[in-house]
Amino acid sequence: MLRADSAPDATPIMNPPPSAGEGACGAGGRGGDLSGDGAPLSRPSLTRGPPSPAEGGGRQRALPWQERWLGFRNRTIANPAFQRWAAAFPLTRGIARRNTRALFDLCAGFVYSQTLFACIRLDLFAILAPGPLGLEALAERTCLRPERALRLLDAAASLELLRRLPDGRFALADLGAALIGNPSIAAMIEHHALLYEDLRDPVALLRGEGGTSRLAAYWPYAGAAGATAIPAEAVADYSALMAASQSLIAEDILDAYPMHRHRLLMDVGGGEGAFLRAAMRATPGLAVRLFDLPAVAARATERFAAEGLSHRAEARGGSFRTTPLPTGADAISLVRVVHDHDDDTVRLLLRAAYDALGDGGTLLIAEPMAGTAGAEPVTDAYFGFYLLAMGSGRCRRPAELTALLQEAGFRECREIPTRRPLLTRLLVSRRIDTLQRK
Repeated sequence: MLRADSAPDATPIMNPPPSAGEGACGAGGRGGDLSGDGAPLSRPSLTRGPPSPAEGGGRQRALPWQERWLGFRNRTIANPAFQRWAAAFPLTRGIARRNTRALFDLCAGFVYSQTLFACIRLDLFAILAPGPLGLEALAERTCLRPERALRLLDAAASLELLRRLPDGRFALADLGAALIGNPSIAAMIEHHALLYEDLRDPVALLRGEGGTSRLAAYWPYAGAAGATAIPAEAVADYSALMAASQSLIAEDILDAYPMHRHRLLMDVGGGEGAFLRAAMRATPGLAVRLFDLPAVAARATERFAAEGLSHRAEARGGSFRTTPLPTGADAISLVRVVHDHDDDTVRLLLRAAYDALGDGGTLLIAEPMAGTAGAEPVTDAYFGFYLLAMGSGRCRRPAELTALLQEAGFRECREIPTRRPLLTRLLVSRRIDTLQRK
């Protein structure tokens, strides 16, 4: 078992070379982890150049001298003698230890996520919300033996979810307190049980083996040509999750782009209408329309009626794949919708939105986007595998989305900064017929 205090003090973060007899598609599929000269490749973030135009990056590949330098650098870092020297030399010792910790965190990340999952399942943060408690009280409240409860509490404290006080009691730390204020995050963490199941064998997932994933079954609309026939019981869970999680980003979108300039906002794929209800609260004169699958739209109609909003809000059922979007709105929003779909479906959706808008109409795309500085693990690792398990979609760079928007006919495509770009970025574009008539 690898321990943090016994992991080698080394600078490399790299893939291990394949064992004898493993080819490009051999056991573990690691034969591709060697460069042309036989040197092991480092982490993609350290060795891979900018994305190629085919990947949507629109940039040139690394120059030959850069590739030679990366090859030399990686061979040096992979050398055990260099690792020992770097760990001992005063000027490189800090770098070596940071990289050792980073490598160990990658190995232990699943344990960290399961510690958080256990805290949510046991309602630990809510239990501690009124104030600190001792071990015996927490063990009783969580129905755990004291020694097992202490194991969880110490783990949570090490992850800065909890704080151990000098008198031995435990209290919420900053991260744990933040979860209390955002119940939608707890809902997403609970939901991740499905993702963990799908990632039990990530290689099988990457190869498309193992049949229908748990996430694909949970989100039945993804890639479903017959989505309009999905029954009400099949949409209840994911509609409720969408409603809970959208509260995280609705205010960020509306702060970045106030809706006071519009009279009718149509949210396509809007679930139970969480974003539209936030828009109505922020913009008293705004009328709204929701368009989603019939079973989902029926739930939105009930929510609007329950909150006394039926005079300003309506919900219509259908699928943009098979029927035109309703016309009449001067703004259409796609909130965390585009990244759920593959390119051909996105082209169909954007063209449908273009056709539904009149001259001067505005389209908003709000979702996590690739290339967000500091958020690469979120879009490339987390959403990359989540959407793969779901069965369709990917995070795209703003430039890719802009190209798709322009292909659909939109003009004046621009990004508007949001408060938390890690959670959502915002692209706004317009249909301007006068430009096309010139």
